[in-house]
Amino acid sequence: MKKLLCLFVFLGSLSVSWGINPSNKSLLSGVAIKGYDSVAYFTKQAPVKGSKSHRYKWRQAVWQFSSFENLKLFKASPEKYAPQYGGYCAYAVSQGGTANIDPTQFTILNDKLYLNYNKSINKKWTANREAFIEQADLNWPKLLKK
Repeated sequence: MKKLLCLFVFLGSLSVSWGINPSNKSLLSGVAIKGYDSVAYFTKQAPVKGSKSHRYKWRQAVWQFSSFENLKLFKASPEKYAPQYGGYCAYAVSQGGTANIDPTQFTILNDKLYLNYNKSINKKWTANREAFIEQADLNWPKLLKK
């Protein structure tokens, strides 16, 4: 038990000294945004699970897509299709931190994809998203450097 606690303290200190990963990804598989197709949010206006058959490595993560067409679109313009703030919860970033996401809780505003932690946070986000985006845009570069 003591060894496990020491390991968690050590791993926690690494993330503090090296900042957060620029992409929200699974620790074990390295897959971004829980394997969902970031292009489908724009083309289908819905969350769609990606496939292991259509993968692309970008920003230290593996991105999965539901079709070869979506993979091509992402490769041609990843900044256009990638979620804001590395795919972390946009509301959490606006509050100065990061949190995981529920891929079904999303907003597209001004051709940008924002993901949220859960339905309750998405509702809070939606009520004042322009102000939250403004604050998150200020916080995000600082979080990457922490």
